[in-house]
Amino acid sequence: MKNRIVKSGSLLISEPFLGDPNFDRSVIIICEHDDTRGSFGLVLNQTSKHLLADVLEENIYPDIPLGTGGPVGQNTLHFLHRRPDLIEGGLEIAKGVFWGGNFQKVKELLNNSALLPKDIRCFIGYSGWSAGQLTAELQKDSWFIGKADSDTIFEIPTKGLWRSVLKNMGGDFKVIANYPVDPSLN
Repeated sequence: MKNRIVKSGSLLISEPFLGDPNFDRSVIIICEHDDTRGSFGLVLNQTSKHLLADVLEENIYPDIPLGTGGPVGQNTLHFLHRRPDLIEGGLEIAKGVFWGGNFQKVKELLNNSALLPKDIRCFIGYSGWSAGQLTAELQKDSWFIGKADSDTIFEIPTKGLWRSVLKNMGGDFKVIANYPVDPSLN
């Protein structure tokens, strides 16, 4: 059940009792991983109270919710998309999932409805690990590792993502998906 190989496009799924409120029942997509430089990822299932238009100077007409990508760099904006045909410069980190690209073009495409809100996820902040830190956390069994794809990132509702990802992984993970938040209430 233990897969400890992390790479770009891996999903980190927190074990049910991680004990870190920043990552409680979190699903994180790893955008960049290097054993000597560290890792960078975005929490996929934490929402902020803001919309994309709230953090930009110019108007964005569709309401694009902002996720909280993690506790680091809360003044930074990041995005994932599935439209490389429209947005150049993105890096494919998982099948059909692109990280970054020409953000000026993203704003134009959103405002003229060529890019639909369902095809982009925006985040403030990110999750980061220094060299060796994520490996140490994996050795302590703090995270399960899954595989990202476009449907997982863009189709599964944020609220139930942790549970859905674990259930889709099958086997013992289906049991873990049903662990109660507080077992003493069972």
